[in-house]
Amino acid sequence: MVRKTRIAVLVSGGGTNLQALIDAEKSGILKDGEIVLVISNRADAYALERAEKAGIRHTVITRKAAGSQEAFEDRIMAALEKAKIELIVLAGFMSILSERFTSAYDHRILNVHPSLIPSFCGEGMYGLRVHEAALKKGVKVTGATVHFVNEIPDGGEILLQKAVRIRDNDTPERLQKRVMKQAEWIILPRACQLVSERMRMQRAERRTV
Repeated sequence: MVRKTRIAVLVSGGGTNLQALIDAEKSGILKDGEIVLVISNRADAYALERAEKAGIRHTVITRKAAGSQEAFEDRIMAALEKAKIELIVLAGFMSILSERFTSAYDHRILNVHPSLIPSFCGEGMYGLRVHEAALKKGVKVTGATVHFVNEIPDGGEILLQKAVRIRDNDTPERLQKRVMKQAEWIILPRACQLVSERMRMQRAERRTV
């Protein structure tokens, strides 16, 4: 039997998307992938506690401790290599990765963004800022997007999107919670499964050659 795809999740905060992935793995939605490593760039991230409770190996790597962006990325890459990671998921990871890093993992890094790309995305658009912009613009539908990561913020190939209707009484906080529940927590595990399955099938093909 071909083994599961080895996944690392990079986090910075509460880890709600990490929890969605953990739950998806337990329920069988994420059946071809296995979360084996969580990396946080903040020592106080609650996501680390979620990893601890789930029995997932976790570590903290900060840019400040590393001394530079290049050294920071080198430490992350070393941890990924040591754990034999095949797929990387950015789950609320609040650090822009360089082209050197993203090109080393071409079509192997996933990110979830809280809007329907190409709307309300790009550099500086994250967290509540995205929902504030959507409400200010007056759009009636927003949502979430899972895409591959490249050197352009939110510029990689789109895998999945899911729409969420905006209500008249929405605040950025209310909208953020609904987008997470109705879109992010659904399509991120699905996208991870799609890519993990593809990788598993590629490994199986190589074994038969």
